[in-house]
Amino acid sequence: MISLSDIRIARVDTIASAVLSAETSGEGFFEITREASRFLEEVHACDGALLLFLRHTSASLVIEENADPDVRTDLVTALKRIAPAKAGWVHEVEGPDDMPAHIKSMLNGVCLHVPVSRGRLDLGTWQGIYVAEHRSAAHRRQVVLQFVGTCQQA
Repeated sequence: MISLSDIRIARVDTIASAVLSAETSGEGFFEITREASRFLEEVHACDGALLLFLRHTSASLVIEENADPDVRTDLVTALKRIAPAKAGWVHEVEGPDDMPAHIKSMLNGVCLHVPVSRGRLDLGTWQGIYVAEHRSAAHRRQVVLQFVGTCQQA
């Protein structure tokens, strides 16, 4: 059986944007859920969607489990198996992890959209939003956050 619940209709009255700077310490997953939630609080978001766009081609955005850190460790391992550093890549301008990082970024993607209900991210119980760093060196990654929807009166 399939059913719909809690249907609400509202006109979009707000588009709010910001750029989040996320520091990474090398390959891994860096959670930005708290910062995304803070952005929604600051713009007084009510109902709509949060759009996230990463301005890079060697990192990605993902929604993943945020309860057990072993999941993130295993995901790094899996991505290394899919696109290993020394596999005879032609593009190695920035080192042997450069082309594998581009492949991992292509697989995961650089855009997400998350429903916002009553001012909160409508994520599942164990879900978090992450910048997935695919390079071995630390980087500063820029994530464009854009809320489209209705806002509460400030």
